[in-house]
Amino acid sequence: MTCHGSPDARRPRRRALPLTLACLLVAAAIAAGATSAGGATRVRARACSAPTYPGTGYFTSLRVDGVSCATGRRLVLAYYRCRSRSGPAGRCTRRVLGFRCREKRNSIPTEIDARVTCRRAGRTVVHTYQQDV
Repeated sequence: MTCHGSPDARRPRRRALPLTLACLLVAAAIAAGATSAGGATRVRARACSAPTYPGTGYFTSLRVDGVSCATGRRLVLAYYRCRSRSGPAGRCTRRVLGFRCREKRNSIPTEIDARVTCRRAGRTVVHTYQQDV
C-alpha cells in the first residue's frame, strides 16, 4: 500500500504515457486538418476596391467572403459581360465563373441601381453598381 506522499504515487504510470502521447498526436492531426480545409486557407470577408466600370456607370461596392479581391473583381467584370450581352438593361441568367448570381434592382427609366450576390460552395461575392440606360 502506498501513501499519497510517497514517490510511487507521484510518478505517472508507464502504461498511461504512450496512450497520452497517442491522444495528443491524434488531436494535433485533427486540428491541422481542420485548419487546412482542402489545402487552402479561407480568405476572410472583406471589402475590396471595385474595378473600373466598362460602360456608362460605375461599380459602387465590392465585398468578398472566401475568395480573394482579385477573384471578386474578375467575377464582377464577367457578370457585367454576361448581363450586357442582351442589351444595356440586360440580365444574366447563367452561372458566371461557377458562381450562381442573383440581382436585385431599383430602376427608373434612365438608371439602374442594383445589388448582385454571387455564391459558390460557401464563397460569396457581393457587388453593387449604378448604370445609365
